[in-house]
Amino acid sequence: MPLPQLTVYRHDRRKRALITLAGEIDLESAPLVRRALAQCLSDGIRTIDIDLTPVTFCDCSGLNTFLHAAQQSTEAGGTLRLHHPPPTLGLILDLTGSGFLLLGVPSGHRPPPPPSVPAPAAHIPPHGTHPLASVLPGDAR
Repeated sequence: MPLPQLTVYRHDRRKRALITLAGEIDLESAPLVRRALAQCLSDGIRTIDIDLTPVTFCDCSGLNTFLHAAQQSTEAGGTLRLHHPPPTLGLILDLTGSGFLLLGVPSGHRPPPPPSVPAPAAHIPPHGTHPLASVLPGDAR
């Protein structure tokens, strides 16, 4: 049996939870994230902060999971915020214009990446090129 790609850590303080995710968030691991966030709401948590510092990859299935959980949190009278998204998720948030829903900042105004992370290109690549190639060296999936 393969090792899990993602680990979920949860630390509660009254009606607030800090969820730290470590590993990769993709089609296989997104249901684990969805269950963990749903459990927070079920337990009466109304403020959910998600630390993505140890996340090495997040695709659109992760974005969908976060958007769904944010909607559920709002409907329950709470909030959900992402902190320190990896470059892949940051790019997806920028491209979809959904960063304001999850980061609490206006679209296109994400904090600059840490010095060790290359900033995504601000221009539209020429036709026939892959827009993620300069952002994700190696295995871009």
